Amino acid sequence: MATEIRVPTLGESVSEATVGKWFKKVGDTIAADEPLVELETDKVTVEVPAAAAGTLGEITVKEGETVGVGALLGSISAGGDAAVPATKPQAVSQASSPDAASTGKQAAAETARIAGDAGAVEPRSMPPAPAAAKLIAENNLAVDQLSGSGKRGQVLKGDVLDAISKGAPSQPAETPRAAPAPVAVRAPSSGDDASREERVRMTKLRQTIARRLKEAQSTAAMLTTFNEVDMSAVMALRSKYKDVFEKKHGVKLGFMGFFTKAVTHALKEIPSVNAEIDSTDIIFKNYAHIGVAVGTEKGLVVPVVRDADQMSIAEIEKEIGRLGIAARDGKLSVADMQGGTFTISNGGVYGSLMSTPILNAPQSGILGMHKIQDRPVVVGGQIVIRPMMYLALSYDHRIVDGKEAVTFLVRVKESLEDPERLVLDL
Repeated sequence: MATEIRVPTLGESVSEATVGKWFKKVGDTIAADEPLVELETDKVTVEVPAAAAGTLGEITVKEGETVGVGALLGSISAGGDAAVPATKPQAVSQASSPDAASTGKQAAAETARIAGDAGAVEPRSMPPAPAAAKLIAENNLAVDQLSGSGKRGQVLKGDVLDAISKGAPSQPAETPRAAPAPVAVRAPSSGDDASREERVRMTKLRQTIARRLKEAQSTAAMLTTFNEVDMSAVMALRSKYKDVFEKKHGVKLGFMGFFTKAVTHALKEIPSVNAEIDSTDIIFKNYAHIGVAVGTEKGLVVPVVRDADQMSIAEIEKEIGRLGIAARDGKLSVADMQGGTFTISNGGVYGSLMSTPILNAPQSGILGMHKIQDRPVVVGGQIVIRPMMYLALSYDHRIVDGKEAVTFLVRVKESLEDPERLVLDL
């Protein structure tokens, strides 16, 4: 008796994933709930566990292929039974649900339409994946000129992107349409350079990061304002109470708890920094879900501390610790990544002294923390050495006025230089 391995539900608005890595080979012994395969979505990496113990009977989707929710990945054979033949892989257009099947039929019809007639399409046993069919239609490509790298010659999204970058031939459009935006093609390397280069396909996460950052630059009227904060008071408070804090709460007292709390106080006073634009409306958020940017081996992710404005510094530190560990281990859920209203990015942990952070769209503000460095400053008419940090607030000028942005950053500075204000909610 074989147990099917299928793509699980990937979360809201996520309909496809790329098979990143198989942890087992056909014939390997498997324990129940043991991770079998890693799936990469445009938001998170998901591990698919074994639903039963046995041996890996068959792998039907190779690493690098795109699959949809419910698609068959392989099968588990009971005990040492021989592999049971499994249905061929169901990519995005062939997911097991009726809706996904319908999507596959629509994709096939769309591909046939843009080719002029069904007979113009190169015979294939599988139609292009929906994402690929969409790109084919948008770029008016000749589908019979595309090579598919998927099972049974299926054209995948990556195949279309590769074809576009190489200048794939198009066909006459049925109706007049605007020409697609030109695609930048990299000039070939010369001489010995080519042999010393390595071409690696971007992961879905990296592609999403690149797309979203460029969209933020293209959409928002982004501006950055700066200030600096004397970290003496926070550092003294932290030094005085860090041991008893860790003993009581089971988590270290860092700087992020103070910064997050300072931000939530400032957001209450300047709500436009916590809002977003929706067409001709402004959506004001009467809550503060604070995204905390975390660097991982696979790229930058921004897990969210939900309702941070209602949490104590200890609760914030615990949640940030949990999210940080999950991010490094690739265990973040889609829910951990959604709903942020404002973001904090700490480049100081890498030694950054100053930067202009990019907005995490559709948010209207992001705070950049930087390296704490001893600098000479004037206090009471005297030059003294203090641990100083530069702060940077990037904001969407379409919704946040300059006065509001500066006031917001000043409020953050005031809270950090007099941390008792955070405790007293002042």
